[in-house]
Amino acid sequence: MAVTASAVKELRERTGAGMLDCKKALDETNGDIDKAIALLREKGLSAAASKAGRIATEGVVESYIHGGGRIGVLVEINCETDFVGKTDQFKEFARDIAMHIAAASPKYVRREEVPADELEKEKEILKAQALNEGKPEKIVEKMVEGRINKYYEEYCLLDQSFVKDPDKTISALLNEKISTIGENISIRRFVRYELGEGLEKKVDNFVEEVMSQVNK
Repeated sequence: MAVTASAVKELRERTGAGMLDCKKALDETNGDIDKAIALLREKGLSAAASKAGRIATEGVVESYIHGGGRIGVLVEINCETDFVGKTDQFKEFARDIAMHIAAASPKYVRREEVPADELEKEKEILKAQALNEGKPEKIVEKMVEGRINKYYEEYCLLDQSFVKDPDKTISALLNEKISTIGENISIRRFVRYELGEGLEKKVDNFVEEVMSQVNK
């Protein structure tokens, strides 16, 4: 089975391992990403995965307020030691994540947090859409799987493209910080409040608005 560039990219983002090591691992596991992750861990090549089991209870609860109080975010990001939690690099990372949440409005931190009933409902909608488009039933399941990945990219923080660098996912950014800092880092949870949320109001492009303030 030929290993695709997108599979190599995903494995690198999830593990922080080098591109060549990721390709070799996928070649050895016939393209199975989960098996490739396990293989990289066995070889000690996955920087992020090798630290994933370490306890991280220190860190910060970072806040970000946008637009004079129109959007507010609190995010808890954990690390292993109080020393790292107080460093400028860690605090800057936490600030970037809080700002990203304000702009991108994720619903969950990671895929595993999406409720099973919500996921099944989304799959049924996507299946119906594909059938209504006249797609052959035999390829509908693969289409649904691909579109579910788009759903994750829209609503799961770790799968979203970082607003300050859209070529990089939040997962990739996190793994970079783990490799650079040398400790396990975990984005544990967040809350996001938007003034008048749920009420009928004018639609604004908050991504552009937040980024315009960041870049001043």
